[in-house]
Amino acid sequence: MRDDIKHYQGLIFDMDGTLIDSMGFHLLAWEQTASEYGFPYDAKWQHSLGGVPTNRTVELINQRFNLSLDVDAVSLSKRLHWEAIARAPQLIPSSYALFEQAFGRQKIALGTGSNRQHAIEMLNQVNLLEKFDAIVTSCDVVNGKPSGDTFLLAAKGLGLEPAQCLVLEDTEIGYQAAVAAGMDCLMVIDGQLEPSIRKLD
Repeated sequence: MRDDIKHYQGLIFDMDGTLIDSMGFHLLAWEQTASEYGFPYDAKWQHSLGGVPTNRTVELINQRFNLSLDVDAVSLSKRLHWEAIARAPQLIPSSYALFEQAFGRQKIALGTGSNRQHAIEMLNQVNLLEKFDAIVTSCDVVNGKPSGDTFLLAAKGLGLEPAQCLVLEDTEIGYQAAVAAGMDCLMVIDGQLEPSIRKLD
C-alpha cells in the first residue's frame, strides 16, 4: 500500500466511476432520457454531475436550460433506461487494488450518490457487498453531494472522525463533498489514482 494512505484509519469509496466502471451506462441512460424528453445532452457536463442524486440532476438540468421538466417523471425515465441497458459492471483495477490492500487492515465504507437498490445490486454483481463496514447512499441523507453529509455519515458508520478518513472520488462534485466533510481526498481520474492526495489546507 502507498505510504501516504497507510495512516488513515478508514477509506470511503465513491462507487460509480471510482470503484465500479459504470459511468458509461449512466451517461447512455441520460442521453436516451434527453432524447425522450427533448432536452440538450452534454456528456461532459453530465459526467461532472457524477454522484449527484438523479432528482437533483433533473433540477440542475431545469436550471441550466431554463426548463420545467417534471422531476419525478424524468428521474423515473432515466432509471428505466438505465435498467434496460445490458450491463456487466467491472471493477476499476487501480481502485480495487487499493480496496484489497485496505481490506482487513483499515475500515472501509461506501459513500455514493446512487440509491440503495442500485448500490446493492452493483456491489452484489462485483462480489463486494459483504466487504464494506458501512454503506451510505442517497436514500440515507437529505443533502447529497456536494454536501459533505454522505461522507460524514459514512465516517460515523465506521466509528471514526472525519480527519481519520480518506475519500476516493472521481468527480469534482465528489471532491467538493469530501472537502465539505473535512476529509482528504484521493482522486481517480480516467481509472487511475492521482499521484498525490488532495489534502485540506
